Amino acid sequence: MSDDSRESNGQGPEAHENVPSRQRTRFPGISSRTYEHPADRSALVALRKLSGFDTVFKALSGLLPERSLRLLFLSDSVRVSDQQFTHLNAMLRDACDILDLEKVPPMYVNQDPQPNAMCIGLDEPIIVVTTGLVELLDEEEMRAVVGHEVGHALSGHSVYRTILLFLTNLALRVAWIPLGNIAIMAIVTGLREWFRKSELSADRAGLLVGQDLKASMRGLMKIAGGNHLHEMNVDAFLAQAEEYEAGGDLRDSVLKILNVLPRTHPFTTVRAAELKKWAESRDFQRIMDGHYPRRTEDKDTSVTGSFRESAASYASNVKNSKDPLMKLVSDIAGGAGDLGGRVRRGFGGSGSSAPGDSTPPKDQPPRDED
Repeated sequence: MSDDSRESNGQGPEAHENVPSRQRTRFPGISSRTYEHPADRSALVALRKLSGFDTVFKALSGLLPERSLRLLFLSDSVRVSDQQFTHLNAMLRDACDILDLEKVPPMYVNQDPQPNAMCIGLDEPIIVVTTGLVELLDEEEMRAVVGHEVGHALSGHSVYRTILLFLTNLALRVAWIPLGNIAIMAIVTGLREWFRKSELSADRAGLLVGQDLKASMRGLMKIAGGNHLHEMNVDAFLAQAEEYEAGGDLRDSVLKILNVLPRTHPFTTVRAAELKKWAESRDFQRIMDGHYPRRTEDKDTSVTGSFRESAASYASNVKNSKDPLMKLVSDIAGGAGDLGGRVRRGFGGSGSSAPGDSTPPKDQPPRDED
């Protein structure tokens, strides 16, 4: 497809033709609201309401060494262009064309065996992919990843990602200052919660760009299990997500929460299951048919409506979840009885009276107290 007017990688306008392996649907004027997960938007709103966040954000916006960051990648990584990693350059331009992102972000390949990709930057986004990721994925799998990062750029996620990276490093340096570390870690924890949700949004953007659910699934499986597709199966991989959500008791539910808190990304099986569910939804089909929000409508978007959508999404997730803790929460909301006994059983108890419980067994009459 022709893309002569699109500015590429900060190198100025140039004549260049992308030739995707197959024709893909474009989404002119698409708003990031189209693919953003409701939990992403609500987590970001909650983050902005976190005490001290605005102050830290404003201070860091002027202090973060963004120019230094750009110079670092320019000097010690390979910039994707028509001369270097040309296949990635074609994917990047194609992804920006599909999501109608006018300015193509600079993209760098960084030497690192760990498969990873990120979109960072305050003024303008920068996309970075590691050699480990480039070597791991095939063309269509990589196309979904590039679309994922372009989705981050379109949503403006790069700003908060950059602050998260900075604060994480800062927290390590001031760990010896009790109150300072607690304040920073509170914001870091909020940022991580939001970023995990934003990954679900970007996965959707990657699917809109690649338009190949199987490739997206393969990519996530490879990130989890390496380049051994002949040893893996998508259905079995998704079954792991089902088992992860439904398995165990309340102790496992608590451990799941503790395991995910330090992470910036959701667990891979969970991402795969979430993406498959969205791909099979009516909303996704409507988008593919051309029915989606436009950026020109963003200024008229109701904040209250976004809150309601997020709340409805969370309520639906809790109601339909098979996780023991979420089921208990749903039962509490529904007014179910004998919750004390259910909690004891959930944590491995027998369901009999706990120590100190004054309720007598049913086959014995109550005793008079002295």
